[in-house]
Amino acid sequence: MVGKKGLQQIYTDIKIVKIQGATNIAKAAVRAWRLAPGATTEKKLLSLRPTEPMLAHVVKLLEEGVPASEVMGHFDSAQKKMNAEVEKLLRGKKKLVVMTHCHSTNVLKALIALRRKKKFSVVHTEARPLYQGRKTARDLSRAGVSVETFVDSGMDEALEKADVVLLGADALLKKGVVNKVGSEAIARLASLRRVPVWVVADSWKFAPKGVKIEERDFDEVWAGAPRNVRVRNPAFEFVGKRFLKGVISELGRKSWDEFVKAQKND
Repeated sequence: MVGKKGLQQIYTDIKIVKIQGATNIAKAAVRAWRLAPGATTEKKLLSLRPTEPMLAHVVKLLEEGVPASEVMGHFDSAQKKMNAEVEKLLRGKKKLVVMTHCHSTNVLKALIALRRKKKFSVVHTEARPLYQGRKTARDLSRAGVSVETFVDSGMDEALEKADVVLLGADALLKKGVVNKVGSEAIARLASLRRVPVWVVADSWKFAPKGVKIEERDFDEVWAGAPRNVRVRNPAFEFVGKRFLKGVISELGRKSWDEFVKAQKND
């Protein structure tokens, strides 16, 4: 009974974004599988967040018999390699200001690791309507990083201060990235300001066939909106590779085309 209740709680927490960030969602999927391995759990997990290929990748590995401990071990190993690559990228910059958006486990952990090597500050956006950026701010602040929070519509003001943008990813595609809505505007504005944009993400987020862009309930934006007002709440959007310097993953720091080629050779 405890196992069943725990399983339902994992499903709920993923669905309502209490568990957020592709890596944390994937780890939650492993916990669910341990409670109830099999086709029913697989189907349910895959239905919860359609814009999360890492979730699908992890479920596929588990279904194929890869031990859960081996899957979980990948996350820490990959993160350490990403941390090292971010540190190499940014080590020479003085008075460094990093901009990020929403809440990315890969970006967050890389920045916290970087804090032990050099001093820097972060500017970021709130990521409305669920304010996932506030979780980023809290976690960075606890780690001793100076953070300045901007409303989403103030993203260009934040970019004016930034030396580099580090975005996470929900899905890595052949021609770009799918990430939290607002990412494309940031990347376009960064291009105009000549601020480099790097995506920091585990290669398990690669989705060669693309993903469905999730649109969430309008009540998250405006509960009780007037009858003739249609509220849109896209959770993610596509950012073309022309606005991105490349990908920092456990495979190293690569241009977008180099990263995609590495997937084909894997």
